[in-house]
Amino acid sequence: MFSSRLPAHLESNAFSIALAGLRRKGVTLVDLTVSNPTQVGLSYTANLLAPLADKKSLCYDPAPFGLMAAREAIAASISRPDANVNPDLVILTASTSEAYGLLFKLLCDPGDEVLVPQPSYPLFDLLTGLDAVVSALYRLEDHGAWSIDRDSVTAACRPNTRAVLVVSPNNPTGSMLRGSDREWLVAFAREHGLAIISDEVFSDYPIDPRPDAVSLLGESRVLTFTLGGLSKSAALPQLKLGWIVVSGPDRTVADALERLEIICDTYLSVSTPVQVAASQLIAGGAVVRDAIRQRIHQNYRELQRIASAHPSVSVLSPEGGWSVVVRIPETIGEEALVMALLEQAHIVVHPGYFFDIQRGAHMVMSLLPDPDLFADAASKVLAMAEAR
Repeated sequence: MFSSRLPAHLESNAFSIALAGLRRKGVTLVDLTVSNPTQVGLSYTANLLAPLADKKSLCYDPAPFGLMAAREAIAASISRPDANVNPDLVILTASTSEAYGLLFKLLCDPGDEVLVPQPSYPLFDLLTGLDAVVSALYRLEDHGAWSIDRDSVTAACRPNTRAVLVVSPNNPTGSMLRGSDREWLVAFAREHGLAIISDEVFSDYPIDPRPDAVSLLGESRVLTFTLGGLSKSAALPQLKLGWIVVSGPDRTVADALERLEIICDTYLSVSTPVQVAASQLIAGGAVVRDAIRQRIHQNYRELQRIASAHPSVSVLSPEGGWSVVVRIPETIGEEALVMALLEQAHIVVHPGYFFDIQRGAHMVMSLLPDPDLFADAASKVLAMAEAR
């Protein structure tokens, strides 16, 4: 009766069942997985949302790629000295997830494949499946710093592969694309006729990037789509405004835009008020962006300090983003530890397998929580990890 694009089995895992049970009982939990910036005590400017009441929003102008004023504001905010963004190449979406859906419709027929990094956020299987596209995994390898396992990209590529996805900074590893990997990936994509989709939503939040960390914004040698959105850049996920920046060879970009216009005109998903307010929301978001940067740096330094007293536990240094991966002794077992933390200490962390971290045992924590809460909970987490 139901589409095969959805998972065949909808049962919850043991961790999710236990978490839901504690919440039903009203147990106070310390959530070290929180990724919603509106729920971690950050101070937003009192009149930040006032531009949403602009009377211009009463006029509906169904522009497929979004209102030009909003596209210009976004282009100006993300342009860099080495990548000046043309607003004509900016396409507005309701979210980064929708941006993926639009691009899969543009690039893929049912059954085609896209190359997806592993580890990464556990959303791509659903996003690809809902568009009848298949995720083919390639690995990121940790050798002191995460980088693309090129052999795994080559092995995963098939005649019906249409695109390769890059997430930089990656969620949850925090790793960023290396310059040498960018050059190899562009050459690979050109050789195999692939587009590149580069999710750079966390680019405003560097932690400790390597000198050779690079962006794909403005890549001109192969058809490239760079993604961003207000959910991260202004810490306003509820306003639902994302964007795609298209770049590449001129003729290919023109062909892509013609087809994207048909797709976007079919949905017209972005609300007028958020487009009208875009320039002021981006400017007003600077305060909370700075607050988030300060917080994630503070929590990361505190986590490093705590970890120094627990030699069997190691923090995998993130280069950017809001998450951090902690390696724990393999003898413990990820699920056993996160279940013990949940049921005994009422602390929520994610096991590494949620993000397809394949080798070793890991936990994943958010760097967004209140610093005092984070420090206390992280001390308990690492102490329990070492004691087990």
